[in-house]
Amino acid sequence: MELPSESQCAVLCGIKEIKVENRTVPPPGQNEVLLAVNSVGICGSDLKYWSHGYCGRFKMTGPMVIGHEASGTVAAVGSGVKHLAVGDRVAIEPGVPCRMCSLCREGKYNLCKDVQFCATPPVDGNLCQYYLHPADFCFKLPSNVSFDEGALVEPLAVALYTCSRANVTLGSKVLICGSGPVGILTMLTAKSMGASQVIITDIDDHRLEVAKQYGADFTLNVMGLSSKDAAEKVVDLLGSQPHCGMECCGSDIALITCIMACRPGGSVLLVGRGSMEPKLPVTLISVKELELKGIFRYANMYPKAISLLSSGQMPVKGLVTHRFPLQRVSDAFETAASRECQAMKVIIHCD
Repeated sequence: MELPSESQCAVLCGIKEIKVENRTVPPPGQNEVLLAVNSVGICGSDLKYWSHGYCGRFKMTGPMVIGHEASGTVAAVGSGVKHLAVGDRVAIEPGVPCRMCSLCREGKYNLCKDVQFCATPPVDGNLCQYYLHPADFCFKLPSNVSFDEGALVEPLAVALYTCSRANVTLGSKVLICGSGPVGILTMLTAKSMGASQVIITDIDDHRLEVAKQYGADFTLNVMGLSSKDAAEKVVDLLGSQPHCGMECCGSDIALITCIMACRPGGSVLLVGRGSMEPKLPVTLISVKELELKGIFRYANMYPKAISLLSSGQMPVKGLVTHRFPLQRVSDAFETAASRECQAMKVIIHCD
């Protein structure tokens, strides 16, 4: 097979300015694979770079290829690659660490200070026709897992990591703030781990209806509610305080709602990216002996996520509401950002 010399790439050049540009495709290195990218999902962080030029502490410093939720087909392999072959279908884990530091050796490679993560400045992402990636961060997809589902492995990995750190188990009562794709995937994951009741909050009735269709025991529209009032309603609906609260929408108000709602000894998980210095009720955290846990991406979750998808326990296909070709990438981002379009997960097809 003759390797391509150029690849069309979706380059974020400025606020709400994406251009499709041709870039040179280098051959794969010894332990790399060249991938023909198929499906790429638009994530909330992608939207923040598109609309504001930054996401949390990461700021764009120049044009950047966007995208990090991706799947594709192996088009070429480096000389040292043994576990993948041309034609293999894979999900792409977008964060590549140094593999040498103490955190990497402990298995906490997501915290490696030298991690190179797709579409996190200044690293280019994978919303392009062809993409080079280290082979050990590409995972084979079973034949019954589609490319679109392969792109959803990334947010599902976030959900699995979150529920694992929350110690969700049989009988757990769970509060999830945010009914976007990550919130719903977290709900499905919590249910698969034995949670008895899950309540999801949001300010969008459509998204709450989707959560209900996917099995949420309770939903709550918190538009205009204070953290205290929202927490009281959560407890009333559940009949008791939840064991854990998961902030999946990047809202400081939602984070404080989790703190106020959770039972003493419970856990609060920071999944979304709110303000850099939220004002928190520290005394309440102390007297309730809450565990406040940060979630920074995930580690060692891709094989588990793919296994869940292959088993049929994770019915995620319906979360993909819109699909666009690479040439319409601007339309895809406009759709993902529009409440009127009622998009859940927007997928861009690069093939």
